[in-house]
This record gives sequence, structure tokens and C-alpha cells, in this order.
Amino acid sequence: MLESRTYHCPYCGEENEALVDRSLPEQSYIEDCSVCCRPITLQVTCEPQIRLIAKRDDE
Repeated sequence: MLESRTYHCPYCGEENEALVDRSLPEQSYIEDCSVCCRPITLQVTCEPQIRLIAKRDDE
């Protein structure tokens, strides 16, 4: 099941949206900011609730 979550870009601060797959308890992937196009590392945990952390690629 996919759920939408918003987060702020760690580079430019703009709000972005990510689709989170709740069938995976933990996941990590890289997505480009829709505004500044810089790579953001997203770390997601889904148990007990969805927690999404957006980090700069150089952190």
C-alpha cells in the first residue's frame, strides 16, 4: 500500500512529496528535489507509524 508523505528539501527548504510503500518496514532511497533538483536521501521506517527523514546527499 502506497501512502503520500510530505517533507522539506534539506537544501532549498521547499516542500516535496514522497510515496511510501508501507509493505516494507524500512527503506532508503535517493530522490531529486522537484524545485532545486539536488539529490535527497530519504530514510523511511513504517512501524509502528511512518517516519520519513530527508537528508542532504553529503550528510
